[in-house]
Parts: sequence; structure tokens; C-alpha cells
Amino acid sequence: MNDTVWQHFHLCPQGDPDHTIRDAALAVRDGKVAWLGAARDLPAEFAAWPRENLGGAWVTPGLVDCHTHLVYGGQRADEFAMRLAGVSYEAIAKRGGGIVSTVRATRAASEAELLRASAARLEPLIAEGVTAIEIKSGYGLDLDSERKMLRVARELGRRYPVSVYTTFLGAHALPPEFANRADDYIGEVCDRMLPALADEGLVDAVDVFCERIGFTLAQSERVFEAAARRNLPVKMHAEQLSNSGGTALAARYRALSADHLEFLDEAGVAAMKEAGTVAVLLPGAYYFIRETQLPPIDLLRRYDVPMAISTDSNPGTSPSTSLVAMLNLACTLFRLTVPEVLKGVTQHAARALGQHERHGELAVGREADFVAWSVDTLAELAYWIGRPLTQRVVRAGDTVYLRDAHPILEPAPLHAFDR
Repeated sequence: MNDTVWQHFHLCPQGDPDHTIRDAALAVRDGKVAWLGAARDLPAEFAAWPRENLGGAWVTPGLVDCHTHLVYGGQRADEFAMRLAGVSYEAIAKRGGGIVSTVRATRAASEAELLRASAARLEPLIAEGVTAIEIKSGYGLDLDSERKMLRVARELGRRYPVSVYTTFLGAHALPPEFANRADDYIGEVCDRMLPALADEGLVDAVDVFCERIGFTLAQSERVFEAAARRNLPVKMHAEQLSNSGGTALAARYRALSADHLEFLDEAGVAAMKEAGTVAVLLPGAYYFIRETQLPPIDLLRRYDVPMAISTDSNPGTSPSTSLVAMLNLACTLFRLTVPEVLKGVTQHAARALGQHERHGELAVGREADFVAWSVDTLAELAYWIGRPLTQRVVRAGDTVYLRDAHPILEPAPLHAFDR
């Protein structure tokens, strides 16, 4: 990592397009931001440093994908076809499909196979500007398989230029061997799986799927109590398919986030505000399962609850490897504004991970994680669908992706078309 001054760009240091610096400069020392501001104010101490020219690009903090299920075996395209034919998500789950079908494929896969498959999903996210990501377990549902998933997630963080945060989601679904014994399985999660995995340093946070096809409030609370005994933060899949009161429970335990939230009510929103719990909105899942119940966006705004946006990358309900595409979906489906979605993948997403002191904002002393975008206005990030916008991705001061270095197609001479 060399000391460098990045120059000739427009800076959005907090992911908020209402607060920007035109013609900015950013000095990086030992992978951290040493100074940032208007280029004309660059202190003399940096005058002799090497320069990197960003050619008028817009620069934001590195993006944060705060809710993913990136590590799994197989895929579920056939279930997608079934849903198109009119079969509901719940009906598929009751037939042994859904999460449990991915459990079978994940248990059967080796660590090496899971690593290769997951890396193929991670690489496009990095190329699109993601510098921090959460990866959940929850497709193993036994100790050895959950361990395997979390080990692969940690290995992705070692092999790739991205900060990986792991979440133990053992309470994701009921495995076949515990059929009709949900309380017994929660005991396995709390008394055996979580302690072992936490002791091995594989767990940064704990999640639970609180839903009528998942786990009850009482069972979810047992998971939260087990996490508290290990001083681990919690989060919850809540109010996705029904209003069960899970968000209020999560708020009582000061959860980092409550995620999905289509059926959230005002009492739950108020509880989130009081607890400082982030609302993680997942427009990819909403779109993919053709949900019609919108999250209570106006209530979340009224109570000033931070709203994060994430891919929910998973095989059954959001097979997405594009966080930028989620910006457009959140705007078009949920009617979020451009400032809301950009903050939702930077500062608010970092807060949903409990990592807002490290990610989601460019400031002196923080790691120099940022993205240079080939756009004229930041609104383009939520506007284009499928168009590559990333010019360069920088993590800890080092360029880890440079689009022009790997052109997809060499352009033919213009005269080749003049025939």
C-alpha cells in the first residue's frame, strides 16, 4: 500500500447525494483515509505524494451488502418454475422444497465445492463495488454442515478483497430429522451448535427466521437468550409473510436489524426506533416471490428508522448477485428516493452489521474503501438496469477491480460497420 492522493473526482463521503464535494481529493496513508475535501484545500504535506486521477468520476464509500445467504449448494430454478405455475412459497416448503431442498444440496457438497460456487456469486458483487458483506449459515441445519458453511464464508474473506461478517442462522428451518420436534431442534441450536461455533470463532452475529413456516416467538427468544450468553448481537427475519410480533421481540433484545418487514405494524416500527434497530428491506425477494404487501415505508420514515437495502442473495427467493440492481427495485417497488437507497447500501447497511464505525462512510482514520463510478449524476446508480457503472473499486487503498483492465468485448473499428 503506497501513500497516494486520489484526485479529479466528485465525492459523496457519506453515501448521501445531498452532501457532496465537487472537484475533491482524498489522501490515503497505509490503507486509511488521511485527508479528504475539496482539491483546492489539499494540505501542503500531501503535495509531493503520488497522484491517481479518477477522471471526473463520482466516488462513494464502498457498498455494504448486509443480508446474504451466499454460501449454499445447488440451485432452485425448478421451484421458480413451480411458483410461476401458481404454487405458493409455503406450499413448496411443505412439500419438502424451499429451504430444506437447499439443505440437502449443501450437506452433500464439500467445502471446496461450496467455496467455488460461492466465489462465483461473490465476484460480481465485488466488481459492482461491494467491499463489506454479511454471509449467513442456515442451509446446513446440523453442526457439521453449519460449521462447513461458516468456514467457507471465512475463507471467502481471506481470499477476496472484501470484509466478510458471518451470521449463524441455525434457526432457519426445521431439518427433516427433527420433523414435528421444533422445540428439540431449538435446543440443539442453542445448547450445542451455537456454543461450538462461537468457540471456534466462526460467528459474528445470530439470526432466526421467526415466521409461521419458521419458528415461534418463544423459540426465537430462546435463540436470542443463547446469543446473549455468548455476548453476540442478534438480528431477525421478521414479518415477511405475516405479522407475528417478531420485530418487537427483536427490538427488546436490541437487535442490529429486523429484515424483510412486509407485514410490520406501527407498534413494531416504534419498538425499532426505541431500540435503534435497522430496517433491512429486501426488494429482490419481494420481486421474486411476487409479493403484494409493501413494507410500511411511510411509517419507517415517520419514526426515522434507518432503512438498509440488501440483495438477500439466496437460491430460493432472491438469486441476485447485483446490489446495484436492488437500488432500482427499491425505488420502483418501494418508492424509496435516491438518497434513501444510496444511504441504504452504505451508512445504514453498515449500521445493520454493527460496523458503522468501520464501513459505510469515508472519513479520516477509516479504511479507504471506495467506488469510482462512471456516471454524470449519482441518480444514475438507481436508474440504469444492467449497465456496468463501476469504473474502479478500491479497498484499503488498493485497487481491487478496474473495469477497463478487463474489457468484456474489444470494440471493433467504427468503419467496420460502414458497409
